[in-house]
Amino acid sequence: MESKQLKWVYLVVLALVWGSSFILIKKGLIGLTALQLGSLRIIFAAVFLVLIGFKSLSKIPAFKWKYIALTSLFGTFIPAYLFAIAQTEIDSSVSSILNSLTPLNTLILGALVFGLQFKRNQIFGILIGLIGSALLILNGAIHHPEQNYYYSILVLIASICYAVNVNLIKKYLHDLSPLSITTGNFMVLFFPAFIILFFSGFFEVVHDVKVQESVLFIMILGVIGTGIANILFFKLIQMSSTVFATSVTYLIPVVAFCWGLLDNEMLTPVQFFGAFIVLIGVYLSAKK
Repeated sequence: MESKQLKWVYLVVLALVWGSSFILIKKGLIGLTALQLGSLRIIFAAVFLVLIGFKSLSKIPAFKWKYIALTSLFGTFIPAYLFAIAQTEIDSSVSSILNSLTPLNTLILGALVFGLQFKRNQIFGILIGLIGSALLILNGAIHHPEQNYYYSILVLIASICYAVNVNLIKKYLHDLSPLSITTGNFMVLFFPAFIILFFSGFFEVVHDVKVQESVLFIMILGVIGTGIANILFFKLIQMSSTVFATSVTYLIPVVAFCWGLLDNEMLTPVQFFGAFIVLIGVYLSAKK
């Protein structure tokens, strides 16, 4: 399959996987604290990636480990905890919507900090996608006044971290294999995450059935939604533009809303319309 078609396959698969991540976080928070959830997500992903990708670490030049460390910090470590904390107060579907701000942040940071060039239609695509996201956010706020939207700031910070991450990868790690980058990221993060988990009180409650059920959800999230998904995402960044790769965050809310409906998170007609506008934005941002 040509890379032009393959990048769309990756985009759809990532949207399905990451769109499902928010409901897994919601289920995980039933028995876990936000810090425990974030740590377990990283640990499960790290163990899986070391098992399948340890040999790929030798392909990382010594001088590039500083960029591996930076991408692990901005691309996984900070967002993993911020999303978990945010979803203690806001719905999983709302969290996924706010995550769609990532392409805009990628565009701004790419142009101002990393010197990357973007086409006019990509800017239009991002702006249209943001209009759709705004409809989803505002309409959701009207229908869910009981939610604490101050916690949405944490998701915004996480989206900025993602934007820094993709620009770093595109500029400094484009010549490394996605498996090498991903495995290197989680090798760096394993011990900090384990230390946080150790002091979170997790091992004192691990025998609780509710905790064990939540751990199972986070195991799925760590291996599939974090480990495998990051490999696909880094590959997508390398074969396309940073704006196209991060446009997956426009599709994620659509998937997250479908899961939300199954979990009694209601979707309004205005939110459906917003999701449709988001899809138009994705198309325009990817168009040459």
